[in-house]
Amino acid sequence: MEALNLLNDYKERLRPFLEEYFKEKIRKAKLIDPLAEESVKMISNFTLAGGKRIRPAVMYYAYLGCGGKDEDRIVEASMSIELVHSFLLIHDDIIDKDELRHGVKTLNAEYEAIARKFFPKTDPVHFGNSMAMIAGDLAGSMASEIVFHSKFAPETIIKVLDKLQDIVYVTIPGEMIDVILEAKGTATEEEIMRMYEGKTSRYTFEGPSHLGALLANSDESVLANFTDYSMPLGAAFQIRDDVLGIFGEQKKLGKPVGSDIIEGKQTLLVIKVRESGTAAQKKRMEQLLKKQDITKSEIDEFRQIVTESGSLDYAKNLSEKLVSDSISALDKIDLQNKDARVFFEGIAHFIVNRQH
Repeated sequence: MEALNLLNDYKERLRPFLEEYFKEKIRKAKLIDPLAEESVKMISNFTLAGGKRIRPAVMYYAYLGCGGKDEDRIVEASMSIELVHSFLLIHDDIIDKDELRHGVKTLNAEYEAIARKFFPKTDPVHFGNSMAMIAGDLAGSMASEIVFHSKFAPETIIKVLDKLQDIVYVTIPGEMIDVILEAKGTATEEEIMRMYEGKTSRYTFEGPSHLGALLANSDESVLANFTDYSMPLGAAFQIRDDVLGIFGEQKKLGKPVGSDIIEGKQTLLVIKVRESGTAAQKKRMEQLLKKQDITKSEIDEFRQIVTESGSLDYAKNLSEKLVSDSISALDKIDLQNKDARVFFEGIAHFIVNRQH
C-alpha cells in the first residue's frame, strides 16, 4: 500500500530528529539531577521503542497538503504530537495497570521494579505509578517546548500552542468516560462512541491535522473539513483497537492479548454481545470479564462468544462505514500535495485492516 510507504518514509525522517532531541534533553537533565536524567532516558526509550507514528504523520501530511513547503521544519515540529502521545500513553498504562507497551516495560512497571530492588519498605506499585505519572507530565511539557522553539512565525506558534493545549483538554474527558464506564460495568453504544471520539478521534486525527494545517496558515474552514474527516476515522481506529485487543497477537501488538478482558473494558464488542447474544453467551461473557487469572482457552471462549453473537461482524461493518464517511469528507479538502491525498485516503483503509 502506497500510504504505508509514505508513512514509513516519514518515520525514517522523524527518528533522527527524535533521537537528537532526546540526546540534548538527557544532556540537560544530567546537569539538573540524576533522577531527571533517568526519567528523560525512560521517556526516550519508551517513545523510540516503537509505534506507528500516525499522529505526527497526520500533522506532517496536513501541512504539506495545505501548501506547506518547509519539510525539515514540519518534521521537527511534528515531534510535539508524538510527545503528547507518550504523555497520554504513560498515564493510560497507569490507569490500565499495563506492564508492557511496544514490547518493552511500561514506565510504571520500570519504576515498580526499581522500588522492589532499592526501596523494600515502600509500596512498589504506588511508587511505580507515582514516578510514571510525573514522567508522563514531563513528556507533556516537552511537547509544548518543541512547538515553542520551532522555526515558524511567532503568531503561528501561538496558534499552534493554543491548539496543542486544546487537544489535551478535549482528550482527557474521553479517558475519564472510559474509566467511568469500566467502573459502572455497563455502557450504551452512544456512550461508547462518545468515548471513542474523545479519547481517540480528537488527538489521533483531528488535533494533528489541525496542527499541520495551522502551520501552513490555513483558515478555520479547512480545519472544519479536517474535523469531518477525522471524527469518524478516529472511531473506526478505536473499534479496530478493541478488536485487536481480543483477537490480535501479542507479538504484533507488543502487549498482552486479553488485557481488555481482564480490565473489564466496556467496548463496542462487549455491549453488542449484551444486546444480541444468547442468555448463555451473555452470562458467560460477564463471568470472564475482569477475570484476573483468565486462561488462553478462556480467551478463546470469549472470542467465540464475540464472533458467534454477531458482535464482531457488527463492529467490522460499522468501522467500514465510518471509514467510508471519512474518505467522502476528504473530498472537501483542497489538498495541494499528491502524497498528502494518497496518505489520507490510504491510511483510512489501513485503519480497518491493520494487525497492530
